[in-house]
Amino acid sequence: MLPAGAATTPVQVTAEAEAFVRFCYQRRRVGWPELYDEMCLVATRGLFRGMGRDALAEVGVGFSLFETPRMAQLVHRVVGEELAARRAARAAALEAARADEADRAAAAPQVSVGAA
Repeated sequence: MLPAGAATTPVQVTAEAEAFVRFCYQRRRVGWPELYDEMCLVATRGLFRGMGRDALAEVGVGFSLFETPRMAQLVHRVVGEELAARRAARAAALEAARADEADRAAAAPQVSVGAA
């Protein structure tokens, strides 16, 4: 049974909680619920800034059945942001490569064939 008021008291998502999810996602690029397993492993071993389950709970990361909906929402948001950032970086890299190729083509000497 839950302690009185536990179900109605929302836990704030802190920057530390988001950083934890990003850390876990960067270790294993999967979505929910697979990322939950990685998060449990990282918490159990204290791999994120030496923080275990108790310290993570203090910053808004909970692993109980009652906290999984909120954690799933956080994971979906963070993974979406990470995917969007990777797409943007990939698009920027392609654009830079195209611009570099165009610059090299413009700087190449023009050779005319058949002029004698």
